[in-house]
Amino acid sequence: MTGRIPIFITGVTGYIGGTLLDRLLNHPDANTFDITALVRNSEKARILESKLGVKTLIASHAEHDRIEEAVAANHVILHIADSDDEPLIKAILRGLKRRHDTTGDLPILIHTSGTGLLTDNARGEYATETIYSDLNIEQIKSIPPTAFHHNVDLLVIGADEEGYARTHIVLPSTVYGIAAHLLVEAGISNPYSMQIPLLIRSSLARKRAGVIGKGLSLWPSVHIDDIADMYIVLLDSILHHPDTTGHGWEGLYFGESGEHRWLDISLAIGRAMYELGLADSPDPTPFSHEEILKYFGNEWFGYYHGTNSRARADRARALGWKPTHSTEDMLASIKPELEVYAKKQ
Repeated sequence: MTGRIPIFITGVTGYIGGTLLDRLLNHPDANTFDITALVRNSEKARILESKLGVKTLIASHAEHDRIEEAVAANHVILHIADSDDEPLIKAILRGLKRRHDTTGDLPILIHTSGTGLLTDNARGEYATETIYSDLNIEQIKSIPPTAFHHNVDLLVIGADEEGYARTHIVLPSTVYGIAAHLLVEAGISNPYSMQIPLLIRSSLARKRAGVIGKGLSLWPSVHIDDIADMYIVLLDSILHHPDTTGHGWEGLYFGESGEHRWLDISLAIGRAMYELGLADSPDPTPFSHEEILKYFGNEWFGYYHGTNSRARADRARALGWKPTHSTEDMLASIKPELEVYAKKQ
């Protein structure tokens, strides 16, 4: 493309989206990006525009016509907000199609899903042998359409198959680490993840580390800085090497740089609580059914924290993604994060 590249990004007030926008603003080619961010809060929009030079669309995720219009005005769409909002993704896809039909441009979508796509119902009782590679298309095609996130993923892939957009899906795993960047400092973005903090808060509330079942199930993890880097590696590859960058069914990119048992997280929480005098024992105990409902809101989401999800980020590594953090870093990040939540409680 000649001139500046119009980019529309959602989710910038969130954990991953905010970190990604910070990366875009500090990108070597930042002066060639013309960025518009979707935000709901007018004060955050004011800060983005006045302090960071980012244009904004102030709208909710339910204002589909306005989002469709904004998408149609941009070549690159980075959708980092809700992985499971089907009406929202349909509005985004309508915008992509409108752009293609009216300008002939082949717009780019990077959508965010998650390795929750691969989960089972192990409830912490066992580790599965099944490991998914994002280079194994037949294996990915065998995932049932009823799998978590997959209803939206299939719509995104379908747009690529129809030929009106190049679509790519990033699937982060357990993302960890407290995000530290300009958007957090400006009060725009949330610096905290979801999975580990939920286990921390639940454990603090019950005064003992908790675990779903035996905690034997396995999940991948990825540091917030590494997953943000992965979006940038992918975007750079799309912009500079479009013909060799996988898209559609070949455009799923797992985000992982290590693997853990859920029990390992609970043990690290237990040790930290014991060392800080917040628990009488470092040993985790299983969440009761009543506790699952109390702390996780419903049975499905509670048992989700005892599922298996095994994935290898082969496709992103082949593009040159080099994560710098490991499972050991993830486990080491738990105590400082627990200290933050202990102060809040």
